[in-house]
Formats: sequence, C-alpha cells, structure tokens
Amino acid sequence: MVVPAPKPAPAPVATPAPTPSQDWRDWPMTEGAWRYQGGGQTSVATFGVAGAPPLVTFRCEVTARRIVVQAATARAAGQMSVRTTFGATQWPLQADGTSFVAIRPANDPTLDQIAFSRGRFMITVSGTAPMILPTWAEVTRVIEDCRG
Repeated sequence: MVVPAPKPAPAPVATPAPTPSQDWRDWPMTEGAWRYQGGGQTSVATFGVAGAPPLVTFRCEVTARRIVVQAATARAAGQMSVRTTFGATQWPLQADGTSFVAIRPANDPTLDQIAFSRGRFMITVSGTAPMILPTWAEVTRVIEDCRG
C-alpha cells in the first residue's frame, strides 16, 4: 500500500494592518486638559497642554450674552466645524483683532449639544487636523455663565 506524501502546509496569509476607524468618536483625544477661569464680565474655558498656548478657548462675554470660540489653528476666515454626537454644524469665522473666531449667541443650540455630547466633541478649522476634545464641565460652566 502506497501512502501519499503529506501535503505542504499553506503559506500564511498576511493579515492587513488595522485601518483607523472612520468614526471620529473612536479617534484618540487631543492631548491636553480644560481649565476654567471666571469672574467679572467674562469667564473662560481653555483647552491645551499646560505651559503652552491654548488650542481652543470658549469665552463668555456676559454683557453681550455671547460665546466667542477661538481655535489656535484659525489663521484666516472660513468655517469652524463642530461635531457632537448629535450632529455637525458649521460656524463662520470672523476677524477679532489678530485672530479669527466664531461668535455665537449664548442660546445657540449647538452649545447645548457640546455640553451633552457623549464624552467628546470635535472642532475642525479649514485645512487643519481635527481636535477631539473631552466634554468636561469647564465648557458647560462658561455656557451657563453666559445664560445667567
């Protein structure tokens, strides 16, 4: 009786490298922390790494009942995209001295969406990498300060 020779083992199949998730909610958070400073006619929440200029600032101007949002990446007029777990919004950027900011009324519903987004929200300014920011109490406090 002739025993057939064993068949060679198949060559291993290369496993493709994992691709980044297309869902922004799975992306890593931008490095940094929120800080709050209040008092007088303004309150401010800044996000960034300690010792470096802030990446994002939410500033309440109480008398005007408006929130000024500044991203360090905003170098020219255009749009600021804000994405929360509720959806996405475009805010126009406008000149504010030497920078460009989004100025929003304190009752803008997107501010509520930021405050209640599930753990994170994203800000993108035309031509720059998105910033994935945690929804900590500092931003909500600035929003509430502006609403009185």
